[in-house]
Amino acid sequence: MLDLKLMQKNPDLVRESLKKRGAKVDVDEFLTLDERRKALIAEGEALKAERNAAGPEIARRKKAGEDAGTLLARMGEISERVKTLDAELTEVEAAERDWLLSVPNLPHESVPLGASEADNPVLRHFGEKPAMDFPPKEHWELGTALGGLDFECAAKLAGSRFALSFGWCARLERALAQFMLDVQTSRHGYTEVIPPYIVNRKTMTGTGQLPKFEEDLFRLEGTDYFLIPTAEVPLTNIYAGETLNEADLPVRFCALTPCFRSEAGSYGKDTKGLIRLHQFHKVEMVNFAHPERSYEALEEMTAAAETILQLLGIHYRVIELCTGDMGFGAAKTYDIEVWLPGQDQYREISSCSNCGDFQARRADIRFRSPDEKKPRHVHTLNGSGLAVGRCLVAVMENFQQADGSIVVPDVLKPYMGGIEVIEPR
Repeated sequence: MLDLKLMQKNPDLVRESLKKRGAKVDVDEFLTLDERRKALIAEGEALKAERNAAGPEIARRKKAGEDAGTLLARMGEISERVKTLDAELTEVEAAERDWLLSVPNLPHESVPLGASEADNPVLRHFGEKPAMDFPPKEHWELGTALGGLDFECAAKLAGSRFALSFGWCARLERALAQFMLDVQTSRHGYTEVIPPYIVNRKTMTGTGQLPKFEEDLFRLEGTDYFLIPTAEVPLTNIYAGETLNEADLPVRFCALTPCFRSEAGSYGKDTKGLIRLHQFHKVEMVNFAHPERSYEALEEMTAAAETILQLLGIHYRVIELCTGDMGFGAAKTYDIEVWLPGQDQYREISSCSNCGDFQARRADIRFRSPDEKKPRHVHTLNGSGLAVGRCLVAVMENFQQADGSIVVPDVLKPYMGGIEVIEPR
């Protein structure tokens, strides 16, 4: 949520920043509401002051036996007017909050200008594309032929955009998830958490999924509970409504959870395979950082995500999202895109974002410094470390052999119970 004071003091800056994002937001709508709010407060305070001042005069007149009827009638009018003003003020403040909750974050000054993903600059590459002297297959072909993936059975059980894994494939995905957790906890100082996979509306609102993106969520019918689209939601809200000590920052959490997404608006995209499912697993990283060090923390988080692919030995690139391609809550974002030989293209496997104080304002997460009178909002960051299913895809396609087998990467062999090559039977 945007800073109310910034909206009031520098609306032109907000207007220009939102324009860079391509956001169609009417800033004047907010300013009109805020002027009305101020007017209601001013009139209410003036009437209450008049009422307070009249109290002693009414008492004096009654004591002196003088007529206080006119003054009492005026007090009655004031009381009724104050009630009306308070009711309207409640409505206006609610409208202001709804407006603020519907507006995306402002991009950091370092974010490159652009309208779409075509304008995202590539920052760096790792490794080389694998040299294959045979036509590489896509992961869904490999997985099906090796008996590890069954999309038809998944469709029978649940419908489209679901997958069913067997044997080696289920174990390989589990190995990847365990490997990711081990790396993020032991190397990068993240504390592992098992959070709820179902959260309430307030929690979803705290990280920005609600109210704007309700159609993208799975809501439990007859309740105000939702399946999480990412562990970012429960992890970030761990400190909702709380004030941390400055000395405790940064706080880093990671979690392996299922993620549930309706994929609204994605019909016709990636209908085959594991790329765009309603249910998938992801290791998520969340960081509560000091505002003065949050962009340094973003670089560290991105490097932590990159570590997984580096240890696996898989080629990837890092891009910086331009103003027009960033997510709703992000102030700055890096995407990591892994190379998939079967698809002959790069695909996103991690997105690491600094949300600044945007989520902290929504969830009311602050920290207290011994040198400052008032607590400040923390900065929150989140990133995939990594999307497990997409990493499975990357392993399958990058380590495939001409005979249709898949070589298990060295770092995963300890997790695979001695399996070194997944071979056709």
